[in-house]
Amino acid sequence: MTKIKTPVESREDEEQSVKLAEILELLLAAGYFRARIKGLSPFDKVVGGMTWCITTCNFDVDVDLLFQENSTIGQKIALTEKIVSVLPKMKCPHRLEPHQIQGLDFIHIFPVIQWLVKRAIETREEMGDQVRAFSIAEFQKTHKLPEVRHRCTQTHRVYKPQRKYRRQKEAEELQDEESREGKAPLTPGSQAGPPGMAEVSEEDHLQAAEEMRIKTLMTNMAAMASEEGRLMASAVGQIVGLQSQEIKQMASEYAEKQSELSSEERQERFGPLQQHRRTVASLNKQIQMKLKQLEQVSPPPRLHRRRLRLLKWWLTFVSSQLQVEHADVKASCEQKLKALVTMNENLKQQEQDFRAHCREEMTRLQQNIEELKSASGQDAEEEKVPNQLIDAQYNSDREKLQKIRLLMARRNREIAILQRKIDEVPSRAELTQYQKRFVELYSQVSATHKETKQFFTLYNTLDDKKVYLEKEVNLLNSIHDNFQQAMSSSAAREQFLRQMEQIVEGIKQNRIKMERKKQENKMRRDQLNDEYLELLDKQRLYFKTVKDFKEECRRNEMLLSKLRAKGAS
Repeated sequence: MTKIKTPVESREDEEQSVKLAEILELLLAAGYFRARIKGLSPFDKVVGGMTWCITTCNFDVDVDLLFQENSTIGQKIALTEKIVSVLPKMKCPHRLEPHQIQGLDFIHIFPVIQWLVKRAIETREEMGDQVRAFSIAEFQKTHKLPEVRHRCTQTHRVYKPQRKYRRQKEAEELQDEESREGKAPLTPGSQAGPPGMAEVSEEDHLQAAEEMRIKTLMTNMAAMASEEGRLMASAVGQIVGLQSQEIKQMASEYAEKQSELSSEERQERFGPLQQHRRTVASLNKQIQMKLKQLEQVSPPPRLHRRRLRLLKWWLTFVSSQLQVEHADVKASCEQKLKALVTMNENLKQQEQDFRAHCREEMTRLQQNIEELKSASGQDAEEEKVPNQLIDAQYNSDREKLQKIRLLMARRNREIAILQRKIDEVPSRAELTQYQKRFVELYSQVSATHKETKQFFTLYNTLDDKKVYLEKEVNLLNSIHDNFQQAMSSSAAREQFLRQMEQIVEGIKQNRIKMERKKQENKMRRDQLNDEYLELLDKQRLYFKTVKDFKEECRRNEMLLSKLRAKGAS
């Protein structure tokens, strides 16, 4: 029976077999070599390949195929539902239903497998590049190639730090910050005096040194004029000499004040004038005090006059510079104040204009409100009658609308009832699915029934065999027990032989009965086989008729659509 049924199924599923072979080739080309196992069913191969492709594309599926093979129908349906629910998340362009996978509809499964294999190959290429780059980066963290190590060593050797400037051994070390500030910014034409000129005994040597200081002073004054009138502490030391500690201290204090003034001027260009005036007055007082202290010192008369002239000239120069700076600051402050005053006046004028405009606008709007109130009072009586008619019409229309709504609700309920009745009738696809399920269920029941029947037949056969073997054993035991007694006399021997002939005759009768029963079963089998062949012919005719009917239905639907299109045009 099985040998007759197999070619019928192969003729029906020839196209399905071709698609299954193409699907397995695609899965093998993608790298799913589990499809080569011959012991797996087509369902396990296809579902395993789909699950492998989905997981390769970095999507999760709750499936355990390695330990659950040849599942039941319920497990297969649950598994296919999980796979189908993942496909929309992957934006698969092909639609697939769970019953198509469970029913092994390879024609509809093939495009989905084709798209999944393509997507898996693309994802594997992308991840391969990332994994390769990551592995190279991890390797380079701890290992370096010989050529790379040689190149790094050579680069460090070429660009190693080299000292470019060195301190001269002959240079003097500056003792404090004041002397460092005084000696650092000297111009190329200036010359700093040596520190050993505090005490001079000879008049001529002192006079020559004083003339040299005057020349240096003139040079430094020219440089100072070109640099916005800034005077360094070293120039003052060259003017008066290092023999007077008081004058040196005065010059350093003045330089500090001058630097403070210049920094304040840079940070706050338009500061208060009173602070500037107090600073100037303080500096003048300090200069006068230092001049008085200088008069008390008794140097030579000629040197005293020269120093006095230089100090007066220096005082005049500083006063002129301070006056110029004061004038600039005052002028800038006055300009800023004038601009602010002008802006304030403009803002006040704009505020007054805006207030006046607001008052005019408020007056105009109040007049409009009064006019509208008076006009509405006159029109109220004229519009009273039309308003009553409008209210009556509105009430009647509202009642009509309420009735129409009630009627529409009743119709909606009727439509819902009819819709539920229509939904209760299964569609063609549902009927096809139900038919497939019933066929599968019938196949399983038939297989189980056949297996059970075979077990019963085997049991009955073995039981009969056991009975016959027991009879044979009992017969042999009785023959063995009575053989010695039967051989003792001739009469007993003849009786024993007659009994043996009766036993053999009974065995022959039983054999004839079994042969007759076997022949009857064989004839019945041949009769059932003929009936089965007739049923197979009817089944083929049924499938052919169904196929022709589907083709005619398709042609009928096509013709109806053409007729509708012609009627619409």
